[in-house]
Amino acid sequence: MKPAKNTIIWDWNGTLLDDVGICLQSINSMLKERKIDELSRHKYKRVFTFPVIDYYRKVGFDFNQENWEKVAMEFMDRYFAKLPCCPLFKDAEETLSYFSNQGYRQVILSAMEHNALTTSVNARGIGKYFDKIVGIDNHYAAGKSGNGHTLINEHSMSASKTWFIGDTLHDADIARELGCQCLLIANGHQSGQRLVKAGVPVLQSLTELKLYFKI
Repeated sequence: MKPAKNTIIWDWNGTLLDDVGICLQSINSMLKERKIDELSRHKYKRVFTFPVIDYYRKVGFDFNQENWEKVAMEFMDRYFAKLPCCPLFKDAEETLSYFSNQGYRQVILSAMEHNALTTSVNARGIGKYFDKIVGIDNHYAAGKSGNGHTLINEHSMSASKTWFIGDTLHDADIARELGCQCLLIANGHQSGQRLVKAGVPVLQSLTELKLYFKI
């Protein structure tokens, strides 16, 4: 990996990829089939959490009656069918270009399965901005923290000079565990009211990042 004055570790889903809509469509179709109340966008952002099995329980799934792995794969099948049409946030590429021009090394650390993640990033024409793209080896959104430690150690990153930018409290927890600085964007999978509880800066959009980093 190339040397840089600082490193930014980006989360993918809900941070660069605007996928809340397709997540809602996918989960609501499953809830409707089970005759469970569907989610509004507002409620979704209030209840979505990690580990994701806890989120499924909160919205009404009963894993005494259903198998968790089968439910998770049912969601992923629906999600991936919609993924090709899912956009980046409108200010995502401009933001990535800005930090690249400023000499920041940029990587992605995601809870999306690695091959799907790489395909998704490259399909949107932004792979050129990243020195490393790291996803997990399963579809259950587990393993992001361990991959973060490996990323830091194998590429001799200085954690204190690394920023983790995400959209959930889980991202703040991982940044804290890795020893990175953290900044959250409140236009993804969790509401701003929840994100402020992490005790880290919370911005409303990627556009605000440029101003923040000039301070």
